[in-house]
Amino acid sequence: MHAHADDQGRPLGFKLTGGEVSDYRAAEDLMALPIATPRMLLADKDYDGDIVRDTLLFCGILSAIPPRANRAQPITCNVLRYKDRNRIATRYDKTAKSFLGFMHLAAATLWLPRLFNWP
Repeated sequence: MHAHADDQGRPLGFKLTGGEVSDYRAAEDLMALPIATPRMLLADKDYDGDIVRDTLLFCGILSAIPPRANRAQPITCNVLRYKDRNRIATRYDKTAKSFLGFMHLAAATLWLPRLFNWP
């Protein structure tokens, strides 16, 4: 699961992919969503590639992507921002449809307080 979120961690769009699909492909799909351009990308080591980093730089997006252990030239990462990305870390649903339904429910719980001025 890949998500496009605002600066408060509220999801704006999702892309559900299989485990064998490259994270590079998901990044391209998320960038193509008709949503405002983000200021920063929080992602795991699978997104650490020169293609993704160059695309982000071209679009004016900061990156918080930890470098892979085997990277020849290590790149610094904002660790505090990176830790915020793991809101839903493990997937227990058996089907993509039920998992996506759960994601929509989780998104609603994050957005409802803002929409209705709840504490």
